[in-house]
Amino acid sequence: MELDSGNIAWMLTASALVLFMTPGLGFFYGGLTRNKNVLATIMQSFITTGVVAILWCVVGYSLAFGPDQGKGLIGNFDWVGLKNVGADPGGPNGAVYGLGIPHLLFMSFQMMFAIITPALITGAFAERAKFGPFLIFTALWSLLVYVPVAHWVFAYDGWLSAFSTNANAPDIGLNSLDFAGGLAIHVNAGVAAVAAVLVFGKRKGYGKEPMEPHDITMVVLGAAILWVGWFGFNAGSAGGATPQAVYAFVNTAVAAATAGLAWTLASWQFGGKPSVVGVAAGAVAGLVAITPASGYVMPMEAIAIGAIAGVLCYGAVRLRAKIGFDDSLDVVGVHGVGGMWGALATGIFANKTVSGLAYADGLFQGNWHRLTDAMVGIAVIGAYSFIVTFVLLKLLDMTIGIRVSEDEEELGLDVTQHGERAYTSDEAGVPLGGGTVLPAPPATYTTSMPAQQAPRPTA
Repeated sequence: MELDSGNIAWMLTASALVLFMTPGLGFFYGGLTRNKNVLATIMQSFITTGVVAILWCVVGYSLAFGPDQGKGLIGNFDWVGLKNVGADPGGPNGAVYGLGIPHLLFMSFQMMFAIITPALITGAFAERAKFGPFLIFTALWSLLVYVPVAHWVFAYDGWLSAFSTNANAPDIGLNSLDFAGGLAIHVNAGVAAVAAVLVFGKRKGYGKEPMEPHDITMVVLGAAILWVGWFGFNAGSAGGATPQAVYAFVNTAVAAATAGLAWTLASWQFGGKPSVVGVAAGAVAGLVAITPASGYVMPMEAIAIGAIAGVLCYGAVRLRAKIGFDDSLDVVGVHGVGGMWGALATGIFANKTVSGLAYADGLFQGNWHRLTDAMVGIAVIGAYSFIVTFVLLKLLDMTIGIRVSEDEEELGLDVTQHGERAYTSDEAGVPLGGGTVLPAPPATYTTSMPAQQAPRPTA
């Protein structure tokens, strides 16, 4: 296959858009936290870029997309250090990832997916994680969870791949239609977030003192960045500037718009007011839900997927608040539930007219196998992600500890973990030279609002 300049230009653009999503996620999450933790929250997203990018180039890409070692479970070490990954198109066993684009460009595009996935999990333990153990967790989780799951779903010879031609992979009849990462990214991160909440425990004062978003304008800004970046996320997964990419682009737009509207109407009906945080969270929920289906469904089906995602994820967030499950920024409700619904919706609404794949018809086109395939994918990836994440965090907690002390939590992670403050005020402390901060006594961080006031959901 010859290189195609148009496809190269689009995939370079798409890669940049996906990378931009990670700092956008930082703004989205940062606005949802209290002001004493905003920098720490943004930092967790931003630093993930550095950790994962290095690991991906050194070994992650080779294990995720390199020639399979057998059974469709993991790649090999042929491409360690990006050996033989250059300007020519190519892949294992003659397979070509992308349409007339350099192999190195495909690697780069997939690197952006690898970066944002562990960053999504940080919303589950926001406001209580030590920075050092967080870095270790990010590196280990990327290698032990994301990399193998990416191989299963995205690689041509992965055992859950819709494109698998691996004769040695387990023959269970699966064709996992995950166009851009509903299973590999959102279900994976969402279920990992459940494990993280169980290990970290609740924030100090959760359910007894207000923990409202400190800057909703930042939340909306972050959601807007995510929305724009998501066009690269989904449409870029076509591998080039193709008609399928156009479908993915349009589906992304309408699903997010519909979900944002649906969440707003639901919050208006059940919360008494149309929530600004809600429209932002709803749009993200729609983006999550359409991700696996974006290259397989028609725009009208994308609208239906978005509408159901908005209501479903809103309900999940309300349930989380009701049962006292301290998923700080609703990773489970938005990404976990939204990703599961998106995977199931793909199995329901998929239409081979969009993708051109003969087997890519869903339940409404008379093929119930795609729905059962989605169920199996959710179960397998969910179980694997939960078990490995839980064990990994438990081991880190028992050895070096993963949670800050109560005094540090009271002061806020910005000061205690990074020695900086996002906002200048007499209450926050006295700035010193060299970027350090003298924290104020913990008493200055207490709120004047009634302690018995229950926190409202973050979204």
